[in-house]
Amino acid sequence: MGTFEHYISVGRGRLRCGYTTGTCAAAAARGAAELLLTGEMPALVRVETPAGIPVEAELLEPASGCGWASCAVRKDGGDDPDATHGTLVFAKVEKTKAREVTIEGGVGVGRVTRPGLDQPVGEAAINHVPREMILRQMEEVRRKAGYSEGLRVEISVPAGEKLAKRTFNPRLGITGGISILGTSGIVRPMSEAALIDSLRLELDVQAAAGVGDIVVTPGNYGEHFSREVLHLSLDHWATCSNYIGEAIDHAAGLGFRSFLLVGHLGKLCKAAAGNMNTHSRVSDARRETLAAHTALCGGDRTVVEAVFLAITTDEAVDILDRAGLREPVMASLAGALDQRLKARAGEDMDIEAIFFSNKHGILGRTPGAERLAALHAPD
Repeated sequence: MGTFEHYISVGRGRLRCGYTTGTCAAAAARGAAELLLTGEMPALVRVETPAGIPVEAELLEPASGCGWASCAVRKDGGDDPDATHGTLVFAKVEKTKAREVTIEGGVGVGRVTRPGLDQPVGEAAINHVPREMILRQMEEVRRKAGYSEGLRVEISVPAGEKLAKRTFNPRLGITGGISILGTSGIVRPMSEAALIDSLRLELDVQAAAGVGDIVVTPGNYGEHFSREVLHLSLDHWATCSNYIGEAIDHAAGLGFRSFLLVGHLGKLCKAAAGNMNTHSRVSDARRETLAAHTALCGGDRTVVEAVFLAITTDEAVDILDRAGLREPVMASLAGALDQRLKARAGEDMDIEAIFFSNKHGILGRTPGAERLAALHAPD
């Protein structure tokens, strides 16, 4: 099996991408289903990822019995290897009398024990995009084989329980193993020096083209929200990944007139606390920040404690909604963010921000954000 050969340009170099545990699960499920329903298993399977990048994965350790088949795919993290790099993700596919496809987690796949995550409490921690990828592969194989009855897919990761100790799962309330993850199906490398070089280069290119007003987003969520919800043109746009402070410094140094930051609450509440590198290895303080602003806005001990113990920022906002405190807390947070951003940018660059969540939409904005957003209205 050759190396997955998809690269991205980062700064002045190239880094090799990998593929997610979700892609591994979908590929393994496809291989197992083909072995079960056709009696033959190819050496490789090709899976189309949500990113539009095809992955050809080698199928390993095939096995079959009466009414079932299984195989594995090895996780490839590319040039950004994480705790799961190199581990085997197995899929076992069984025939059932029902007409639908069911997906379950086996050994080494975590189980959700707290609300606020991608899957309900009690379900296997196989997120919705990998589930959709697996279902698509099962439908293709069923159609190809002329099989109309049901299938049960079980995803397992023999090393998962051990690997989970090196992830955030225990803190999130996911027990017994790792999560099967991935929104794009592809792992994009995250070399810090290269990413900072890349964000500077993006800003350099915009400045060289005479752009004075820029929209900056940490990543895909901010870009999508800016286009689809805020309806910004993004003709003059750059990404900053986790390096909000680096982006502000470089943009100010290049002489940009204005800088509109659009990001998820989870990232921008870190910036509101002065953490301008939002990578989880460097900073967090999301719950501390939200709890502090809840207290500042008159939340009682019970509410403050609930916000502090929330697993996700969406869960924290739900708690604030029930307490009738969402609006004042988000306004307080926006005020703190405004102070931090303006202190970092200095007096010569106008800087504002909008923060949101995918569940709740726009949550807050600094005082001049609408004015800067108007500069990026579509023609």
